[in-house]
Amino acid sequence: MTEYLKPASLEDAYAARASHPDYVLLAGGTDYMVGVLHRPAPAGVIDLFGLEGLCGIEVSGERIRIGAATTYAEVLAHEALTSAFPSLETCVSEIGATQIQARGTLGGNIGTSSPVGDTLPVLLALDAVLELGSARGTRRVAYAEFCTGYRQTVMAADELILAVELPLPAPAIQFWRKVGTRKAQAISKVMVAASATRSGETLTQVRLAMGAVADRPVRLAGVEALIEGQVPSAELAERVRAAVGEAITPISDIRSTAPYRLRAAQNLAARFVLQQAGAPA
Repeated sequence: MTEYLKPASLEDAYAARASHPDYVLLAGGTDYMVGVLHRPAPAGVIDLFGLEGLCGIEVSGERIRIGAATTYAEVLAHEALTSAFPSLETCVSEIGATQIQARGTLGGNIGTSSPVGDTLPVLLALDAVLELGSARGTRRVAYAEFCTGYRQTVMAADELILAVELPLPAPAIQFWRKVGTRKAQAISKVMVAASATRSGETLTQVRLAMGAVADRPVRLAGVEALIEGQVPSAELAERVRAAVGEAITPISDIRSTAPYRLRAAQNLAARFVLQQAGAPA
């Protein structure tokens, strides 16, 4: 029989995780419950949903800190957060229906570390930093260094995700597009998130991230360098389209084909540049 643990405090959660590293961490359960009938029952479950110390949003002069067990609904309801990071707001608003947004959590999406996790490219494009913790102490890890492979991360066996930190000031330019079978409640075929600032007519501090095109969410450093310091134009958009074609090698699966993913990713990256050049979104 599967053991169910509901820690009463963060210290209890640390102890449970250290004692049972093989137990499933349940943040909101929206991903885990999808396939629960199609996989062997786990030895145990550690339920972190609503745990004090993992919930809430804090705003300071240098960052916005989002507790890992903060729900998508709470993200959408926080005016300062959505005002600073409209790409995250748009992304989260397209995740599931109201019921999913009331249960799904940012930390759960990060911890699952699926290549199709909707928020993950956005976190890459916004230079997010994760706070990890255990009974041994806490540490901060740039999200860009967190994923090491397919559903693999740098987390130690006794660690929990405590929070996500988004640095301020937020990028002036933010972009998010998701391609799925339908507008909402669909697993993504391709996701593109980008951010930048504008210096005169040129784009600087460019970040371009994608999901569902590799074994983990990825930033396209070569394409970023191509855009950096350039004036957005139709010619630049075509160069970006070609560079994306060289940078990614998506796969075919039950949701989409590799050629479709490649073409969609190229189009979305080009659209980001064209949008900055004044073309209609």
